[in-house]
Amino acid sequence: MASTHEPEVHGPVDFVLLEFPMEGLTGRASQEVARLVKEGVIRLLDLLVIAKNEEGLVEVVELTDPGGQAKEFSYLEGVQSGLLGEEDIGEAAGAVLPGSLAVLIVYENIWAAPFVAAVRDAGGELVASTRIPAPDVMAAFEALGAAPPVS
Repeated sequence: MASTHEPEVHGPVDFVLLEFPMEGLTGRASQEVARLVKEGVIRLLDLLVIAKNEEGLVEVVELTDPGGQAKEFSYLEGVQSGLLGEEDIGEAAGAVLPGSLAVLIVYENIWAAPFVAAVRDAGGELVASTRIPAPDVMAAFEALGAAPPVS
């Protein structure tokens, strides 16, 4: 009996490394991550919080500590796909300044899954992809004297 099961389609998977000062965290970034998940824009695969003290010592922060540095992300505790390893932690820690808190997030752009399926159904394949950082885009629009496109 032939299987009619189609392969599962995923959206692109991205990672971001965000750096925050140790003091003055508002929790707004974690609220936006939660909103994106709730609205089905992204699927959170991994979330890791790293503290780097003034001497450069690195610690993976426990999200479940109610009084800890990462308390704003505590409701995301346990989000772990296994994609991040010790090497990733080391690279992330090396990229951030002493005295900062870093959040490494790996997520799937599930909004794109129907587009990916349509491309595949038409026999298409992704041959190149890159991300242009938002500050570069804003600078380009500013240089052109143009406002960003409105959707």
